[in-house]
Amino acid sequence: MSHNASPGSVERGWDGPWYRVRADAFEASFLPSSGEDLDLVCNVDVYVDLKDGSQWTATVFTVAEVERLMEVWAGSGEALGGRYFWVSDGLIVRDPGIDNMTRVIAGLIETDEFCSIFQRLEDD
Repeated sequence: MSHNASPGSVERGWDGPWYRVRADAFEASFLPSSGEDLDLVCNVDVYVDLKDGSQWTATVFTVAEVERLMEVWAGSGEALGGRYFWVSDGLIVRDPGIDNMTRVIAGLIETDEFCSIFQRLEDD
């Protein structure tokens, strides 16, 4: 994967609570918190529709957000006092922001790693 994977031509915009990114190979629907700065998003659920009609999901965290959560849990006692972090559909990225996360998704699709990381939603 190139370090600057590009999703190709992109349309972005709000659709109710969803921030949707439509690219050549996929559509990603992010669910940031109300009023959250899109360049600073560090923990977000995302649903991805691929061109073949399949639907996928993940929760994307930054490395810094994982560290922050583990520190909180160290004080609250969750996750054995913050000694581990686990989520079945988690993807950890280095940098925050919807644009960065979109580039990671594009890169994962480009390198055929996407289906190993995201969880496929069952067809109706």
